[in-house]
Amino acid sequence: MKTNRQETTAIFQMLICATLWSMAGIFIKLIPWNPFVISGFRSLIAALIMGIYMFSAKMPVMLTKKSIFTGVALFLTFTCFVAANKLTTAANAIVLQFTAPVFIMVFSAVFLGRKFSGADVAAVVLTMAGISLFFFDQLGPGHLLGNMLGLAAGVMMACMYIGVGSGQGPERTTGILIAHLLAFASGIPFIVATGPEFSFQPVMYIIILGVFQLGIPYILLSRAAEHCPPLACSLLGALEPLLNPLWVFLFDGETPGTLALVGGVVVITTITLWCVHGDRKEKAEKA
Repeated sequence: MKTNRQETTAIFQMLICATLWSMAGIFIKLIPWNPFVISGFRSLIAALIMGIYMFSAKMPVMLTKKSIFTGVALFLTFTCFVAANKLTTAANAIVLQFTAPVFIMVFSAVFLGRKFSGADVAAVVLTMAGISLFFFDQLGPGHLLGNMLGLAAGVMMACMYIGVGSGQGPERTTGILIAHLLAFASGIPFIVATGPEFSFQPVMYIIILGVFQLGIPYILLSRAAEHCPPLACSLLGALEPLLNPLWVFLFDGETPGTLALVGGVVVITTITLWCVHGDRKEKAEKA
């Protein structure tokens, strides 16, 4: 039985998690390496953090179809998101990834037989309208490809959530560990080919990303999910796309265009209202 204290702790963990996730944009921008090199080294460090956590918690590795599917989907999320940050604005990358809940709805309807409600359809239409604004703002080859990769990150994130489903704790953490190891493995050829400069600054930034932006947050997420309802986790996670472009603006001076800002507001507002509506509908049906 969950207590108020456990729920409060879980909410606090999610707030810390979302805040740490939001650091990705600024540090990825500041590291002068190939995106796959950044993703690889970041995930290597995060895998070590996850491994230490699983060992200390005496949590076994569970290689199942669900954990492998989850690991592959999360690995593709990492890769698409890092590449998107290099090819478009941080705001575009993070908000487009935040469309994951809508894709969860679509995939659930198509593959699990869930029927669309009027609110679901409205959420999809408004979210897609918000996304379209990104493709009209400062449109160019780089921005177009970056936006597409950001959207792909949202699709892969949705697949990850569907894959993990109601999996056990060890199964969930094993999937995350697999994703980190795959990200590192995929980065090895680019590390050899590009020969990144291992000076103090980029090394320090990659350690920060691996430990604080990727490693610790996913441990917090796995712990918070035990006592924090999915809706609450989703809404608290919305702090990430709001903070991500703020750090980039403050420390790198990058300002997203007007249409991108409007699109971001539309996407975040629509998904948040859709989640709230779904939660209220579910409570009403149970009453």
